[in-house]
Amino acid sequence: MTGKMEYLTFFNGHKMPILGLGTAQTLGDDVEKVIDAALEIGYRHIDTAQRYNNEAQIGRALKKWLDSGKIKREDLFIVTKLPLTGNRAECVEKHLKQSLHDLQLDYVDLYLVHNPVGFYDVDPKDNGKKMVPDMNTDHVSLWKAMEAQVDAGRTQSIGLSNFNSRQVKRIWQSARIKPANLQVELHVYFQQSQLRAFCRALDVTICAYIPLGSPGARPPGLTANTVNASKQPKRDQLTNPVVSQIAQKYGKTNAQVLLRYIIQLGVAAIPKSTNPDRLHQNFDVFDFELSPEDMDMLERLDKGPAGRQVRGYIPGMENHPEYPYSERY
Repeated sequence: MTGKMEYLTFFNGHKMPILGLGTAQTLGDDVEKVIDAALEIGYRHIDTAQRYNNEAQIGRALKKWLDSGKIKREDLFIVTKLPLTGNRAECVEKHLKQSLHDLQLDYVDLYLVHNPVGFYDVDPKDNGKKMVPDMNTDHVSLWKAMEAQVDAGRTQSIGLSNFNSRQVKRIWQSARIKPANLQVELHVYFQQSQLRAFCRALDVTICAYIPLGSPGARPPGLTANTVNASKQPKRDQLTNPVVSQIAQKYGKTNAQVLLRYIIQLGVAAIPKSTNPDRLHQNFDVFDFELSPEDMDMLERLDKGPAGRQVRGYIPGMENHPEYPYSERY
């Protein structure tokens, strides 16, 4: 890395590295290798979730590094999330304690409610195959249990993931400890400008997952049998000619330009990769700055809600009263 890491500062003074490593769908032997490679490169912000089924492998890698003395716990920023089956006040402590056990940590830096939709607590090995929606999800009581985890020292900050503005506002208004961060899908085709402005007014920082997009994903609500791929709008921003033009100007890759754009919006990004070269490239975004003109060109690529590429979908979710994707932002 030739530039210096940048940070987002939470309302409570804690700082989150603006670039981190996403680990969704990273499983098996790959997990420890990726964490080793990322820490060697300089990543210190690691994002995981109980639902990703990789916390134990991440924990082994972190323990190895911490025991070696090459890094200190205070140098790391570890994020994990309450699973959808834990969206009741009485479940929060149990699930966070399990995550801490698997991660081999005394505390996490940020604990997020993974999704506003709640499901009944079932066999975790089922991994969503037989999950039943809990139609009585109560965000206010759930958030009080999240606050209790800060009081107990199990997490330094708490936040939300996949919540819309209405849901964020409800929690913010009732909270004793405010949400520090909202993690949502955000990339150049789905820039979430209204949600960003809304959260800025509440002093809630934002973290972008799939910041480079998910070009292999189908448009939300459609299946392989109903989609004619040739007639769908192009979804891969990594090959967008505007992005390519800007990348050539700076001598950077398209991915580096896309990440730099998000960072200059004041949003954290957690790209995921198991490729060592891409891990290096994704991290090398602090030695250049996009001009206002380039930022404007990239802003014009926004497709609004039509640019959304993924929705965490479980059968029955769309009928839940807290399903978040029916509203504009």
